[in-house]
Amino acid sequence: MDTSGLQKGATYPEIKARVLEQTGLKVSSLYISQVKQKCGLEVRENHHKAKSKNVKQPPCPKEKEDAIVEALKHFQMI
Repeated sequence: MDTSGLQKGATYPEIKARVLEQTGLKVSSLYISQVKQKCGLEVRENHHKAKSKNVKQPPCPKEKEDAIVEALKHFQMI
């Protein structure tokens, strides 16, 4: 089985746990997804999509973004 195409890294729960352990901050999957997109990482389609097309998503606060970036670096995803 060829696993060369699989993305290495951590799951969202692992990232959340790392951020909580290191900073005491709780981060949502939405914030992790936003940061991953900013870093150019692949983000899969969410199966819990809103029915309305004009849904506003709150932007990730800078403090939490920095913590998520550090967790992504820890897991060697960026």
